[in-house]
Amino acid sequence: MIDPTLPHDLRLSIGRLARRMRAQKVDDSVSDSQFSVLCTLEAEPLTIGHLSGIEKVTPPSMNRTVNTLETAGYVTRTSAPDDGRKVVVVISEAGRDLIEQTRLRRDAWFIARFEQLSPEQRAALEAAAPVIKELAET
Repeated sequence: MIDPTLPHDLRLSIGRLARRMRAQKVDDSVSDSQFSVLCTLEAEPLTIGHLSGIEKVTPPSMNRTVNTLETAGYVTRTSAPDDGRKVVVVISEAGRDLIEQTRLRRDAWFIARFEQLSPEQRAALEAAAPVIKELAET
């Protein structure tokens, strides 16, 4: 029988850890949802409609997000190469740099905390990592 407090405690702890990691940003004016859009655009330019589908928001909401990112210089809008009538959103070099610097900051933050753990605690996390990954991907 599973101790009912374990899933609850793990869920809360994982959520808090995720929030603390997300707080490690280079530009605090960029929201988590805006950062997610940048990460999505890192792979390829997309239309507002496609972005809104991936991010699970309405097209008008995505348009506001893209407007904010565009004003900040993190994305640009351009014509689609296959159809000049379509507008696609493209991440800028500043947007790529923001992603890279934020990832580096988050990694450094996590490594610093990881190094404070005892060898036994690190081994426990190493053993749990595949299970946590599986939970996150299912």
